[in-house]
Amino acid sequence: MPAPQDPAARRTYELDRAHVFHSWSAQAAVDPMVITAARGSHVWDGDGKKYLDFSSQMVNTNIGHQHPRVTAAIKAQAEVLCTIAPSYANDRRSEAARLIASHAPDGLNKVFFTNGGAEAVENAVRMARLHTGRVKVLAQYRSYHGGTTTAINLTGDPRRWPNDYGSAATVHFFGPFLYRSAFHATTEAEESARALEHLEQLITFEGPATIAAIVLETIPGTAGIMPPPPGYLAGVRELCDRFGIVFVADEVMSGFGRAGRWFALDHWGVTPDLIAFAKGVNSGYVPLGGVLISDAVAATFDERVYPGGLTYSGHPLACAAAVATIEAMEAEGIVEHAADMGERVIGPRLREMAGRHPVIGDVRGVGVFWALDLVTDRQTREPLAPYGGTSPAMVELLAAARRAGLLLFSNFHRVHVVPPCTVTEEELAEGLDILDEVLALADAHTTAGAATAQV
Repeated sequence: MPAPQDPAARRTYELDRAHVFHSWSAQAAVDPMVITAARGSHVWDGDGKKYLDFSSQMVNTNIGHQHPRVTAAIKAQAEVLCTIAPSYANDRRSEAARLIASHAPDGLNKVFFTNGGAEAVENAVRMARLHTGRVKVLAQYRSYHGGTTTAINLTGDPRRWPNDYGSAATVHFFGPFLYRSAFHATTEAEESARALEHLEQLITFEGPATIAAIVLETIPGTAGIMPPPPGYLAGVRELCDRFGIVFVADEVMSGFGRAGRWFALDHWGVTPDLIAFAKGVNSGYVPLGGVLISDAVAATFDERVYPGGLTYSGHPLACAAAVATIEAMEAEGIVEHAADMGERVIGPRLREMAGRHPVIGDVRGVGVFWALDLVTDRQTREPLAPYGGTSPAMVELLAAARRAGLLLFSNFHRVHVVPPCTVTEEELAEGLDILDEVLALADAHTTAGAATAQV
């Protein structure tokens, strides 16, 4: 996109290109949009153009941008105590831990704070290894767990490949995903049963006594927003119990209202041993993540030193933001609102679009956590972009949406509809109308669209 015309925004852009090294990017190809302001479900670029944010940035601004209750809490905390080492007790840290645990499944009462999701997964795995005395960790293909060494090796998408180290003691398996089933299943029940059989066989052949943990995103996020079929998570819990394996649920993206529940796990009533969280816990206003720890795992470290820590663990500004975020979510019914918008507005509208757009192969999601699986042919389910890459059709679709004032989250051949949990019905109508229009461009790249053009 062209550099901004506003002098201040243009200077921001030029300094960025001169000095900022961007993540997950070939640096010469980076062309960032300058953002100068944000509020609610909207952001403004350097030239003052307004965009509806259907990406929630990195799927983390769950209560929207600049929520007054949270910005006020950060300001108030900054006036009192900007920082204090983790070894001291602090009122905002203590209250944040209490509030987080109050919404977790029973039996997870302790919180280890980190700066983000990758560190949360990293420490959850460390806890599991020390608790069990084992080293190996199992994780799904089609997953993302973060960019640190252990987390990226657990990741089941192409971002792992350049960072893959066999010494990380990680083993990947196929999780359930009926639309692109690895098990030739035709129903959700078959998919669940066969995926669990596959996992049990993997445990058997890898050696149960070598496996410390199974790490899964409750609902895989970046990899495609695939809610697990009924019975699957309960089956994983049973396998972990049978073989003495720690069950780690990665709720970094799916937690704190995103899936229309406080934790996505609440949809299935399953209790893991450890929960990694971040993102929505304070909508990313100040970096924060953590691990919710079961009583049994926590007891391992009652008399034994836990060999891990971070300078900014439980940072007062971050914890003040978390307290205000959770209190706002409770007071304003934000989690319930997200569930209602998904059930009553987003899901029905996306399924209606699928009836008209041949490029939509599958619609799936819950709460404000949805994905469109885009294909060139519904019969073959050929993706609109290759695994690990993009395509002219995807580039065209995303550019058209941005020109129309809509920011989308995409990955490979998918578009994710992930607005803030606070998004209004009117904003959803506006954004979904734009999405509806730009999908027509992608339809032209399908076999059905090509056939229509020839008539």
